[in-house]
Amino acid sequence: MPEQNTPWRSAAEETWRVFRIMSEFVEGFDTMSRVPPSVSIFGSARSRPKDEYYQQAEELAGLLVQRGFGIITGGGPGIMEAANKGALDANGVSIGLNIYLPQEQTANPYQNVSLDFRYFFCRKVMFVKYAIAFVCFPGGFGTMDEFFESMTLIQTQKTERFPVVLIGNDFWGPLVEWIKKYQLDKNGFISPEDMDLFYVTDDLEHAADHIKEAHKEYEQAITNDTDFTAEGTYTGVEPQKTKKTPHSYDDLRR
Repeated sequence: MPEQNTPWRSAAEETWRVFRIMSEFVEGFDTMSRVPPSVSIFGSARSRPKDEYYQQAEELAGLLVQRGFGIITGGGPGIMEAANKGALDANGVSIGLNIYLPQEQTANPYQNVSLDFRYFFCRKVMFVKYAIAFVCFPGGFGTMDEFFESMTLIQTQKTERFPVVLIGNDFWGPLVEWIKKYQLDKNGFISPEDMDLFYVTDDLEHAADHIKEAHKEYEQAITNDTDFTAEGTYTGVEPQKTKKTPHSYDDLRR
């Protein structure tokens, strides 16, 4: 059967897109492999310098730098800018993973390590692969995406368990209550221990100490026998297929 291409997506264009994706991974891995243990900080791009959470993000970044960590953000305004500023002012490593967007993404000036991405999924790999912890300040869809992706990766054991700290009880409390009520108690979609995969607090010093202690325990527990893939995830078990499960598109067409 001859190969069919949609009018707006030629085979040549798709091939070159693969190389562009590959180049983002190569540059990202090469640069990020040189940074110290770092904490990824997320939150609203619309937060302003006078906002409480902006000021808290700036302060927490400084506290984490004092404890020996670098700071990773999305490189844009709002909470990202605050965290990069706090890291830079504390003479720490301040990493911005910038993204090409039609709006809102203007690279903040507080980065001493900077990368640019066209693809969200390439950028998100860097957030997880090179972070020893996640901190989520209040934010919109993007912040929720990062929070729930971290929950998924830890819950499914595709990555080692790392601290996920949510700053702001007023903001996160109702979501935590909803998760417990509808995902755990009413429907059993998650397990009771999944509620321990994240930590909510308003205490910045405690958050920084929690991340420091968790990283110390991880370094003491990790061994050379841990079964990781080359991509840094646990190897896992190969999906089991029945005779009815097609193994390829060609099998599906038969």
